[in-house]
Amino acid sequence: MTTSKEYRVLLYYHYVTIDDPEEFAKQHLKFCKETGLKGRILVANEGINGTVSGTVEQTDRYMEMMKADPRFADMAFKIDEADKHAFKKMHVRPRKELVTLRLEDDIDPRQLTGKYLSPQEFYEAMQEEDTVVLDARNDYEYDLGHFRGAIRPDIKAFRELPDWVRKNKDKLEGKKILTYCTGGIRCEKFSGWLVKEGFEDVSQLHGGIVTYGKDPEVQGELWDGKCYVFDERISVPVNRKEHVIVGRDYFDGEPCERYVNCANPECNRQFLCSEENEHKYLRSCSDECRVHPRNLYVKEHNLTEEEVNDRIKKLEEEKALNV
Repeated sequence: MTTSKEYRVLLYYHYVTIDDPEEFAKQHLKFCKETGLKGRILVANEGINGTVSGTVEQTDRYMEMMKADPRFADMAFKIDEADKHAFKKMHVRPRKELVTLRLEDDIDPRQLTGKYLSPQEFYEAMQEEDTVVLDARNDYEYDLGHFRGAIRPDIKAFRELPDWVRKNKDKLEGKKILTYCTGGIRCEKFSGWLVKEGFEDVSQLHGGIVTYGKDPEVQGELWDGKCYVFDERISVPVNRKEHVIVGRDYFDGEPCERYVNCANPECNRQFLCSEENEHKYLRSCSDECRVHPRNLYVKEHNLTEEEVNDRIKKLEEEKALNV
């Protein structure tokens, strides 16, 4: 792959048996650190799921090492160019699950999963009758960007999705179900679970949103907004034909694609917010968070108690005028 930038981000996963995840994680972390990579990798008995960043040379070395292992020889890497590292540190952690569903009777995607659709097939299937497109991600991911007309499950964590489906079965029964997620790993299990639940026509976007956006034919068409990613980039573009902003500022509802975390570390809620409103509302999602004694925005900007009180008073006066 030719590149014009010095750094790259690799996104990948593979369901394969790893006998000793703890030992594997230990040795893997050693290699990654020696190579100079940064990122987050999860290892479980059922396989590996990771995102790492590094220079072209470093990422090439990592992919060569992985491909040399028969367990990962056919693993697909999704590659993004980058200006710098997408992570601050390197973590490799053993886990019980690669994606947290916490099912009583777990799904093995190697045995049961929904039908794979290429980006072109998914694009065409979205436009067919009696089809529903179900986002398998969390609500804040959907709010930044999603496929046009996709259903937004009201969930804040992936493990909540099965319960949501059971409560909203009427939206899916008798339909052709298309599901998608960022890189494909969540859909591997979720689509299999849907089949096990009795839904007969279940398909998934093979390679996820990231692959869809890079496909030379569809070029991300029918995707609105951006794709949320779990690294310091926060989001990446998908639709290369037309960019439609779907995100809305938490405070004023204006179009926005900028995520921040609430300055109250005990809240840490992630919400869309313009730079102007970040300062106006002290990067806090509520009145309670604005006056929290450990408010990070107040600390970062060295605001005195008097300055904080003045800003809060202005907000209260503005709110009273708008009532």
